[in-house]
Amino acid sequence: MSTPTVLIGGGTFVRGDDHHYPEEAPARHATVDAFRLDVHQVTNAQFADFVADTGHVTMAERHGGTVFVPADAPVDLSQPQLWWRHEPSASWRAPRGDGVAAAFDHPVVQVTFADAAAYAAWAGGRLPTEIEWEWAAGAGVALPSRWPLADDGMLLTNVWLGDFPWQSIRSRSPGTMPVGSFPPNPFGLFDMLGNVWEWTIDDVVKGGSFLCAANYCARYRPSARHVQPIDEPACHIGFRCAYSTGTATQDG
Repeated sequence: MSTPTVLIGGGTFVRGDDHHYPEEAPARHATVDAFRLDVHQVTNAQFADFVADTGHVTMAERHGGTVFVPADAPVDLSQPQLWWRHEPSASWRAPRGDGVAAAFDHPVVQVTFADAAAYAAWAGGRLPTEIEWEWAAGAGVALPSRWPLADDGMLLTNVWLGDFPWQSIRSRSPGTMPVGSFPPNPFGLFDMLGNVWEWTIDDVVKGGSFLCAANYCARYRPSARHVQPIDEPACHIGFRCAYSTGTATQDG
């Protein structure tokens, strides 16, 4: 099952940000040459094809993964162990470790960097660089002033609304959504921000997830980044593939 791709034209842009989290600074110019990128995050159905063809066994299938457990009241946001737990039975097949099978059209999660890289190689691609990913996510335009809401209040991506990690005011429970549930960005890419974090080849994840909220981890922006241990699968981290066109990227 192949994933549609988009040719992302090259360009020069300002990556990073001096006004949000310290790890995003400094803002600086970067030049990106053309590459192709999956239109949406790799789904469970696509990852299942890869596993069926290769016999790949993920780290979470061997050792379990990290799952989100909502609090029932406000908690100290400096103590993430209050809403995360290691679940030995969690894997891409059952992301929450509760025996509920992963939905075929949702992004695959509970995959490590190595799992994502193995899939990308099988698909004839690779993981995007952080610069490529940021250029593709921003698409050369500014986010709406009320992001992640539109001017009319409509939610534009799958993120947490309310007080994280205990009060969600959305009509659905926090979790992944089918890829393409929200409109694409100007490059025609779906879910670059929100839904699940995405691995890059530079050992950082980008884009935020359904657990990002205004009061905690508001990293549903192109410049935001998070250093994730490459061997720690979690219920909110997935990926998409990039494909080279014989060019390179420069940062400086």
